[in-house]
This record gives sequence, C-alpha cells and structure tokens, in this order.
Amino acid sequence: MALSSRRHRRKKLKADINVVPYIDVMLVLLIIFMVTAPLLNVGVDVNLPQSDAKPLEQSKQKPIVVQVASDGTLSLTYEGMDRPQVVSKDELVAKVSAFMASDPKLPVYVAGDRSVNYQTVYEVLSLLQTRAKVSRAGLMGDPVHPTDAKRK
Repeated sequence: MALSSRRHRRKKLKADINVVPYIDVMLVLLIIFMVTAPLLNVGVDVNLPQSDAKPLEQSKQKPIVVQVASDGTLSLTYEGMDRPQVVSKDELVAKVSAFMASDPKLPVYVAGDRSVNYQTVYEVLSLLQTRAKVSRAGLMGDPVHPTDAKRK
C-alpha cells in the first residue's frame, strides 16, 4: 500500500494544452499572407465602353428580346410574336418605350450574334437604357455545350 501511494504522489497528470507553438505558427502564417496578398493582384487591362447602365434584377415576367444580327441589323421579339420583327434604332426606341410605359419593370435582353462587334451590342444596350428608359436591360448568352467544350 505504501508503494502505490508513492507512485500517485510522484506522477500527477498534467491536463493543460501547450498553445504557444500554435500561436507561433499562426503568426508566421499571418505574416506570409500579409506579404503575398498584394502580389496576387494580377489582371488584364481591358478598354471597356462607357455607359449609364444600371445593374439587372431578376424577374419572372417574359422579357422583350432585342437581337443584333452579325451584320448589325436589329430585330425585336416579345411575347405573342411568331418571329422577330426587323426594326431601325428609332423604331426600336419607340416600340420599347411604349412597352415601358405600360409596364416599367419589364425586363429587356439584348442578344448579340457571336461575330458582332462588342461596341455595337453595348451601344444598343445603352440606347435602351438611356433613350427608351428601360430599367431592366441585360445581355443574353448561350451556355457552353459539351461538344463545344471538347473542340476548344
């Protein structure tokens, strides 16, 4: 019995965790991230056209679609039409303005052909927002198909 009591007195269990090494590692990582973060700002300079465009909000209404063909001609499609109607810029503004007068929250999308100049599509988008007073205007696109992804 005397032997077992001596053993308990000599070896007490220590239940504390030594956190000093964890703090050291954390501080080293903090310094590394603070030094490398400014170096990660790598980008490509792009000269984008300027406009008074506003951000687009999602809507459940059927939108008006303005199509810009590869030769720059404009077509207008809206609910109830069988095929797109070819219009000039002034006709486009007049017709879309009439739709906006009846429902100001109606979304309008611009669908530009892949071969059309980006500036042309952006001018149509800007024209809709500034002259036709469209509050919801955005760009349309097609998702990448698996067959297209394999070709690249």
